[in-house]
Amino acid sequence: MVLLFRLIVDGETFDVDKDGGANHLTWVSGPNAGYGFTLGRSDGASLTEDEARAAIRGFLASIDPATGYVAEDGVL
Repeated sequence: MVLLFRLIVDGETFDVDKDGGANHLTWVSGPNAGYGFTLGRSDGASLTEDEARAAIRGFLASIDPATGYVAEDGVL
């Protein structure tokens, strides 16, 4: 994996890595080590910082504050 960039979004830190056609977004400041999510683009390109920020905001909105994981139904 190659680290593309580190972002701080809404006070939370994420590393954005590229591995083949996948972009891995790891929640560095989150309560669960190594937790995050993966996104791919149909063209295999890396995410832009703006795309990553938008995806991270959606991810954070789905987090259950009691567990630090995505809510079971994906909705809070």
